[in-house]
Amino acid sequence: MNYNIRGQRFQVTEALRDYAEKKLSRLDKYFDAPIASEITVTLSVTKGQHGVEVTIPLVGVMLRAEEKSADMYASIDLVVDKLERQIRKHKTKVNRKFRQGSGVRALFREEGSAVSVLEEEDDLELVRTKRFTLKPMDVEEAILQMNMIGHTFFVFANADNKEVNVVYKRDDGKYGLIEQS
Repeated sequence: MNYNIRGQRFQVTEALRDYAEKKLSRLDKYFDAPIASEITVTLSVTKGQHGVEVTIPLVGVMLRAEEKSADMYASIDLVVDKLERQIRKHKTKVNRKFRQGSGVRALFREEGSAVSVLEEEDDLELVRTKRFTLKPMDVEEAILQMNMIGHTFFVFANADNKEVNVVYKRDDGKYGLIEQS
């Protein structure tokens, strides 16, 4: 696996880097072939909370997890556990849906994982709800706001047509707009 580990508002020590790589390497057992894409790990400290965000882009699937706790090492452990649950849950769904053929299913190893334990864990769990007032703005201002907060999408009230729109950052580095029809 190729890791991109960076710190936000603090310096990442070699011990912390090694620990994160060691823990994330546990995910190797779920894949037939090594992950070719770069795994992005962002470590941050905000108001005494140590946060870890991990993004693993795969073919047809984007795995992402984020955890915060009072200790950076504990946050790394929690985020790896969350990623393992996501992988097992996704593998269960894929295996159930595609009993034959290849595609995304070929990414995951068939034997030796604990997927059968989570066969019944197929419900979708809502863990967070956000409410906010949409400020009317134009598309350019929405893109600037999105970039300022470091997100890949931004919901806003379009000042031109008074509708709710979404701007998002594309893989090619450009931007897209989702409008209501």
